[in-house]
Amino acid sequence: MSPNPCLRAAVVGTGHRAQTFTRGLAERPGHRVAALCDPSPTRMAFHNRLLTAAGEPPAAQWDPERFADLLGEEGIDEVIVTTVDAEHDRYVVPALRAGCRVVTEKPMTVDADRCARILETVRETGNSLTVAFNYRFNPVHEKVRALLAGGAVGEVLSVHFEWLLDVRHGADYFRRWHRDKRRSGGLMVHKSSHHFDLVNWWLADEPQEVFGYGRLGFYGREAGERHGLRRDYVRAHGAGPAADDPFALDLAANDTLRALYLDAERDDGYLRDRNVFDGPVTIEDDMAVLVRYARGATMTYHLTAYSPWEGYRVMVNGSAGRLELEVEESRWARPSTRAASERGAVHGDTAAEHAGGARLTLRPLWKPPVDIPLDVAHEAHGGGDPRMLDALFGPVDAALPGADPSAAAHSTATERDGALALVVGLAANRSFGTGAPVRTGTLLPGTPAPCGEGRP
Repeated sequence: MSPNPCLRAAVVGTGHRAQTFTRGLAERPGHRVAALCDPSPTRMAFHNRLLTAAGEPPAAQWDPERFADLLGEEGIDEVIVTTVDAEHDRYVVPALRAGCRVVTEKPMTVDADRCARILETVRETGNSLTVAFNYRFNPVHEKVRALLAGGAVGEVLSVHFEWLLDVRHGADYFRRWHRDKRRSGGLMVHKSSHHFDLVNWWLADEPQEVFGYGRLGFYGREAGERHGLRRDYVRAHGAGPAADDPFALDLAANDTLRALYLDAERDDGYLRDRNVFDGPVTIEDDMAVLVRYARGATMTYHLTAYSPWEGYRVMVNGSAGRLELEVEESRWARPSTRAASERGAVHGDTAAEHAGGARLTLRPLWKPPVDIPLDVAHEAHGGGDPRMLDALFGPVDAALPGADPSAAAHSTATERDGALALVVGLAANRSFGTGAPVRTGTLLPGTPAPCGEGRP
């Protein structure tokens, strides 16, 4: 550990999502962003402007090829990994071996081999790895967990979970690197890991068998032509046909997107504004999954990435009743090529223009239904981001009345939680290809243990 009273942090991967951590660490006493690591000097310079605007000194800028040197020469205590998903293990493993505390964005990684490598490194080093599942810190989701843990529905027997991405947010996964399954694991790994982790956490149980169907039915060249939605351009910037295409994203119209991506193209050639109806796209946009858990409960799950509205419905059936949650994050999406968020977010940073409400209803057996009061935020991922930062790095001002450094710490996710969420997505992806159910233990042996080996 550094003799300096400030823990010295390295932020690896300086795209849009990394802003949450760069800003969050800059605001918190006892932490200092000492180093940035990214292939793009332009993106790192943007993050250094965030630091100086917060009154912090600029961080040293490092190329990823010298990451191991960075850890030693900069005296790094903690590493935050926000790179392309398939690159997480490249930084998590050496940081753990160097004795650093590591926080990685979800998903923990994108395949079984990388996951096994991370788990083995944690076991060998005994060092700390946290997966940043910010959905756990949403107060609505914590309320669901408390009700289920308190026996509100008795023994949980089944769960139905439907998640809808609207045509602005859903389309964004098909503009950027996430459209390549080798880099993101597909939406079953990148997006749905949030949801699979929530159910694992709510049920305090482990997924054991998965079956599913998935297809690319809306986005991509073939589907776009079939539905009459495709326009002829490769990327939106400078393309006439994209000017009024509601599925396009205008990078130049948003200062943050322009600085992080358009200006950075000279560094690495990455295009953030690809045509969602052009190829190649190797991920699915419509997925139906069935999961069986170790204690016998089942979950039916559906993700739609092209919905008119955004939100989710969760129904939990138990021996004593039923719990129903419905959240409307956006009642409809207005056609627009511009991102309104100051931070360049397409979704999650600010409340949607047409945000709806949330309803949580407990329906006990033989009694009238009970409406559970909720305090709903539609910005900062339902209020999860600031509460996650508090749990990971402490409050912005620990001296404030009522500030509790351990608040929501019970919601933090370990490497095992990361693996249990990942394995559902990996098994679903395999089932899409084989048409057969997949035992999770065949992908990540021992996580969870096969049926009959230490499981109830």
